[in-house]
Amino acid sequence: MPRTVTAGLDGSPESLAAADWAAREALLRDLPLRLVHAATQQPLVYGPLAGFTAPVPSAEQQHAAARHLLDEARARVARRHPGLRIDADEIPGQPASALLKAAEDAELLVLGSRGLSRIAGYLVGSVALSVAAWSTRPVVLVRHDGQTGEEQPPTGDPATGTGAHGDVVLGLDLHKPSDPVIEFAFDAASRRSTHLRVVHGWTLPPYQYGGDLMPELSAETAARARSELTDVLRPWQEKYPAVEVHAQATIGGAGAHLVDASRGASLVVVGRHARRAPLGTHIGPVTQALLHHAAAPVAVISHA
Repeated sequence: MPRTVTAGLDGSPESLAAADWAAREALLRDLPLRLVHAATQQPLVYGPLAGFTAPVPSAEQQHAAARHLLDEARARVARRHPGLRIDADEIPGQPASALLKAAEDAELLVLGSRGLSRIAGYLVGSVALSVAAWSTRPVVLVRHDGQTGEEQPPTGDPATGTGAHGDVVLGLDLHKPSDPVIEFAFDAASRRSTHLRVVHGWTLPPYQYGGDLMPELSAETAARARSELTDVLRPWQEKYPAVEVHAQATIGGAGAHLVDASRGASLVVVGRHARRAPLGTHIGPVTQALLHHAAAPVAVISHA
């Protein structure tokens, strides 16, 4: 199967925003868009206090509802993006496992996310977290509240097309920099003809907190972080010479700085260590903070 940009649908406004974002990404990458929906439900819903059992719709009813959802979404995206090749498929299995399977044939998987304030809908909460934690392919989460999936308005020169999107923001861990994460961010900035803003958070030694006991050590640590940041980015700047890079090494955890940087950004890119444990959905505090609070879509990239 050829590579696609794939968007998961559940009928929520968030998943429709994700489909819109995925359509624009497919155009940027010159790839087809694939819309998918996993309709499998648990066989019964039981309310013990109310004393009733509510059966879920039959397989035929689920299939009909899935086709209606996919056809409506496909028509909606086609109206907004004429000329884009769009496939729409009902995929078998429970949502998390079905989406992980669909991601295997995708350049990236795009899902809707309600952030911290809402928990309804199967593409958020445990399912979105599971997919972001386990997918070996890039996963982008797009919110509807405060971010409709639209890229930021043009700010550059309309004659040249430069700067036509908000910056791409990269959260970079200098302790173990990952080539796939860095390349994804540079590539995203290059395709958008926009700047790349790189954020690295570093911490002071424990005895520095609560007082500036050794200011020369603090200055030395900051200078070393900036130097390492320059060294790590240099080969990528040579590979992507048209991408203007603004790098900053900041005191403290990167999460809050990246949330701040997400305001006005078109995309925030962070890495996630490939999982080896058979259980759990831990994705790290920085990524967790971004999925809850970022004002821009967040790309989570798996790496070794």
